[in-house]
Amino acid sequence: MAQNLEFNKNEDHLKTLVSEVKYKLDDIHLGGGEKKIAKQHKQGKMTARERIAYLLDKDSPQIEIGAFAGYEMYQEHGGCPSGGVVVVIGYIKGRMCMVVANDATVKAGAWFPITGKKNLRAQEIALENRLPIIYLVDSAGVYLPMQDEIFPDKEHFGRIFRNNAILSSEGIPQIAAIMGSCVAGGAYLPIMSDEALIVDKTGSIFLAGSYLVKAAIGEEVDNETLGGATTHSEISGVTDYKSKDDADCLTSIKNIVDKMGAFDQAGFNRKKPAKPKKDPKDIYGIIPMDRAKPYDTREVIERLVDNSELEEYKAGYGKTIITGYARIDGWAVGIVANNREVIRSKKGEMQFGGVIYSDSADKASRFIANCNQKKIPLVFLQDVTGFMVGSRSEHGGIIKDGAKMVNTMSNSVVPKFTVIIGNSYGAGNYAMCGKAYDPRLIVAWPSSQIAVMGGAQAAKVLVQIETARLKAQGETITEEKEAELLQKIKARYDSQTSPYYAASRLWTDAIIDPLDTRQWISMGIEMANNAPLTKKYNPGVVQV
Repeated sequence: MAQNLEFNKNEDHLKTLVSEVKYKLDDIHLGGGEKKIAKQHKQGKMTARERIAYLLDKDSPQIEIGAFAGYEMYQEHGGCPSGGVVVVIGYIKGRMCMVVANDATVKAGAWFPITGKKNLRAQEIALENRLPIIYLVDSAGVYLPMQDEIFPDKEHFGRIFRNNAILSSEGIPQIAAIMGSCVAGGAYLPIMSDEALIVDKTGSIFLAGSYLVKAAIGEEVDNETLGGATTHSEISGVTDYKSKDDADCLTSIKNIVDKMGAFDQAGFNRKKPAKPKKDPKDIYGIIPMDRAKPYDTREVIERLVDNSELEEYKAGYGKTIITGYARIDGWAVGIVANNREVIRSKKGEMQFGGVIYSDSADKASRFIANCNQKKIPLVFLQDVTGFMVGSRSEHGGIIKDGAKMVNTMSNSVVPKFTVIIGNSYGAGNYAMCGKAYDPRLIVAWPSSQIAVMGGAQAAKVLVQIETARLKAQGETITEEKEAELLQKIKARYDSQTSPYYAASRLWTDAIIDPLDTRQWISMGIEMANNAPLTKKYNPGVVQV
């Protein structure tokens, strides 16, 4: 691709953002820190990430869910890197599996509110895609100072065990390895799994530890006798396998997975993978530093799809959304992407890039329906500022057309995957399959922002409201005060729109290098292919 000064500036900017992500991840991967890691090793235990690395096939692809969970949260409690639990989708003996490993270097693996949310997300993905799920348990249980935010509600700690039961009833294998502490209510997780392993001397499982037993009933007993490997493998029969150490335990899991039969498949179309003809690294220079600047979204698509080939649907209609068929790593996909070009309609009207108009919403609805009919997974590429506003749009029925798109997308039965490239604002986030609309995976590039609206627009609206309030009280606001207020609101709002803010709260599954997008979508469709489509597409009340 021909490069110019602007391309080079864009490239430097996005590469810097990607480097920042990787730098932060390096720190997150240390969990509770090097001293805690050394302590884990002294106890004869691997860390959560070491266990996963040992378990997964060497040099095979993998994706990590929620690495930024808890980022810059719970600072008053010392922080909670990666939510205190590591979740990875990878291959064990060639079989794609979900692995969930408590990180005992973070508050002894205790469960914070975000830990519960992350575990539920892992189970949701496993259930929806029929992925065998491996739990590597090493946890002190609920983090007591925050028990009211993790214990009793519908999507709190207890929902995990309900999901254990549902996964089991659906025939989705669950294997749990007790590799450290497993106490109180948390003890139900491994025992509600299909098979349970326990590591001798380091693994223990009981409803109440020795101190609580002493306080409750006066019995004096040590933890090993109460709930160690020998007790549960030879006396209670609670566990199925006794392992001599972490490596022995993980090797046993590999052998169990190796014997699993195959699931029925959905039958999504795949041919021999091909790389894009156009260099994916060009993406760094295509995405503008200034998020208000237009760019040709097709140039991005052509660097994500096989052979850089896109069979565009209704190319001349509804131009602010691009729809078309392509392949990603051999998998057939339907792409719905916000077009960031400034477009002149046939009526001579200017249409703003990244804005959804009535005709583009109509086109997207029809295309989504077509993909459902043909059993083609959908990929949404978001860079959207919202739906068009103003009297002309309202009179033209933008609400109804927007509702039709949301309805069609919501009722889609083929798997959906969402990549947030740039802006993800307002109802545009919803229509383009935001987190609330059940994408199988949702990831963000470092250039992304998620909010009701951009920081500058939101700050202006809030300043107008504040100015009107003061005037109503008979007060006036100087230009200097207004500028100060504007900057203060914008700074706060901008911090909440960053990709890290979204990822820390699991609004997205990951912040990724744009060059990793193909792998995420390919592995996502592969896992979705494990789950045959059981529902027929029905768009509901708002007909296409």
